[in-house]
Amino acid sequence: MSALEPRDADVAPIRETAGPTLADGSVLDRGHRALSIGIVSVVLLIAFEATAVGTAMPVAARELHGIPLYAFAFSAYFTTSLFGMVLAGQWSDRAGPLAALTTGMSAFAAGLLLSGTAGTMWLFILGRAVQGLGGGLVIVALYVVVSRAYSEHLRPAIMAAFAAAWVVPSVVGPLASGTITEHLGWRWVFLGIPALVAFPLALALPEIRRTASGPADPAAPVPPYDRRRIRLALALSVGAGLLQYATQDLRWLSLLPAAAGAALLVPAALGLLPRGTYRAVRGLPSVVLLRGISAGSFIAAESFVPLMLVTERGLSPTLAGLSLAVGGATWALGSYVQSRPWTEPYRERLVVVGMLLVAAAIATAPTVLIHSVPVWIVAVAWAFGCLGMGLVIASTSVLLLKLSAPEEAGANSAALQISDGLSNVILLAVGGAAFAALGGGALGHGVAG
Repeated sequence: MSALEPRDADVAPIRETAGPTLADGSVLDRGHRALSIGIVSVVLLIAFEATAVGTAMPVAARELHGIPLYAFAFSAYFTTSLFGMVLAGQWSDRAGPLAALTTGMSAFAAGLLLSGTAGTMWLFILGRAVQGLGGGLVIVALYVVVSRAYSEHLRPAIMAAFAAAWVVPSVVGPLASGTITEHLGWRWVFLGIPALVAFPLALALPEIRRTASGPADPAAPVPPYDRRRIRLALALSVGAGLLQYATQDLRWLSLLPAAAGAALLVPAALGLLPRGTYRAVRGLPSVVLLRGISAGSFIAAESFVPLMLVTERGLSPTLAGLSLAVGGATWALGSYVQSRPWTEPYRERLVVVGMLLVAAAIATAPTVLIHSVPVWIVAVAWAFGCLGMGLVIASTSVLLLKLSAPEEAGANSAALQISDGLSNVILLAVGGAAFAALGGGALGHGVAG
């Protein structure tokens, strides 16, 4: 029996058919070309934001006197995106992904503008929170578009295209961000991106309206919003925020918000994720769990590596970005490998290999604090970790859609992204606590000097 086959009636079997899709061909044939370019352009924009902002963040935190709050700038994004994911899942299953995607991109741009004009670190963090809400809406809506508009054998290819859209931003983004930060100021990294939102929307929205709008089954009655899931999503977001706050304020009184956060977060997560996720039940639950473990641990570690390169190793923002830039290409390579038809029978093995590479990269990351270890060793390890992430992220996405009925694509995609984002929030909270306990504020003076 396969590790991903169901072992009880509570787990949906692998779906061999999808909802209404365009005729089979390729992701760039006449029927798919405009849609593929449009949604990949959306991913390209998000990729530029993620890679560019990460490099500028240490300088922004220093200038706003917010180095001790550094982890909040990342966790605020992930925390609010959790709520956005659940909302987008229900919204997309009921009415199609069009409205969720449009609203998400608008919020994403608004958050960038707010952070770029912030005068204090808390206002900067608020902008990141608005941006996260938009990002949560967008990512789930895109998965629903893939589920509805692409046949099962084309999904690995479009997932590989999503990963490929990160290559140029991963190389150019950190370098451009570092250069802009050094010569024009970090604010322009945030303020320049919203101007690019109109182009991908103009390409994607008409095609989504044509091929993936409305409910999955127009003949079926539209289900009402599941208010219980919305409440659980709100509890999850608030709980994650309280947990993050508690780990940044290392006093005995911090146990109160930590306990309140855990009391909200744990039951909410159990209610929002597929039953059996934390028991690694075969089928959809194990896919969701693997996604959370891999993405959460890797992204949480990656959030602090540029900061350590700048503050502990004395690299400029440009060099810190360059040291991690190769990872974008290896991530895309891993995603490309999983998209090849000959790899389909070995998809589970690809996930295992990817997880091993990710674990090795994370284990190597702390050596950035050891001055006798050359920086290039960390960079090479991170490149192999990104290769593993390319295998794991794309494969778990393909498996999720294969295990989902068309009318469940939104809710299940939301569960996958919740597992991803929740792991990020929890691990960033732990990392932020360790950073604050070890004297994060002192590091800020090192940057300034």
